[in-house]
Amino acid sequence: MSTMPSVGEFAPDFELRDDEGKAHRLSDRRGHHTVVYFYPADDTPGCTKEACSFRDNNAAFKEADTEVWGLSPQGPKSKAAFRAKYGLPFTLLSDEDHSVAEAFGSWGEKVNYGKSYMGIIRSSFLVGPDGRIERVWPKVKPEDHAVEVLAALREARTTPA
Repeated sequence: MSTMPSVGEFAPDFELRDDEGKAHRLSDRRGHHTVVYFYPADDTPGCTKEACSFRDNNAAFKEADTEVWGLSPQGPKSKAAFRAKYGLPFTLLSDEDHSVAEAFGSWGEKVNYGKSYMGIIRSSFLVGPDGRIERVWPKVKPEDHAVEVLAALREARTTPA
């Protein structure tokens, strides 16, 4: 398991496809903020709460010239169904081999009902216009996470470099 990148480090670059097959490359976002958030599974209770929180705050992210990218291991069909069911207006990316989650230190051992297994560690990263990590949330509580991210984004945009 790799460690999470720290504030000030360059975010690991990656290219993944969304539910329509369109490629998204993090390095193409230079000049703009990007929220990269890792979640365990489409259409599960906690992940739905987190996604709907980002959905409900999407206008504020757009106003701040920021894209939200949600990543999980499920494939494009699952992403398309999740987006449609909850009207999610932001990008969902399939990290089926969890290589991007590993690069971000967001893949690791989890324990549920006494059983250990490998899976996504719910975490988020605010990537700045220069491609560097501006903020890391290593353990996310899904309910109001988007509001936390927006507050950090506003702070980052008003703090001189």
